[in-house]
Amino acid sequence: MGDERLISRRQVLVVGGAVVALGQMVGRPARAAAADADINRILAGRTAKTTGLTLDVPSIAENGLVVPVNLSVASPMTATDYVRAIHLIAPENPVPLVASFRFTPASGRAATSMRMRLAQTQDIIAIAELSNNDVLIAKAEVKVTIGGCGG
Repeated sequence: MGDERLISRRQVLVVGGAVVALGQMVGRPARAAAADADINRILAGRTAKTTGLTLDVPSIAENGLVVPVNLSVASPMTATDYVRAIHLIAPENPVPLVASFRFTPASGRAATSMRMRLAQTQDIIAIAELSNNDVLIAKAEVKVTIGGCGG
């Protein structure tokens, strides 16, 4: 046999756990940086108002694979006063910018519903861009109990 070294099952599990933990620690700053970049790109130096945008999500999601989301902005949706876009960001997801919805005065109202996957418990951020160049922001925490897009 010579100088062969055998690795115990316990050593494999310890090393494997360390690799997974390291991957999560390295991934988290990258996701946070990506989310910050998306938010900064959308805001473009503007200060967001914290009223006017409704972000309706459950406070607890029993299944992170299908989390319902309702977004709306009370707007007259006229040629001179309308919502141009609503963006949805989940900072802890592998791809933080979940969706962007575009509107025109012909849309009639600025509202949408969808279901999204969440990797884990996190604050969801919605940002609305208005035709007068104002931006609105809303945040809500969703606690994910099982599932999710992170595994």
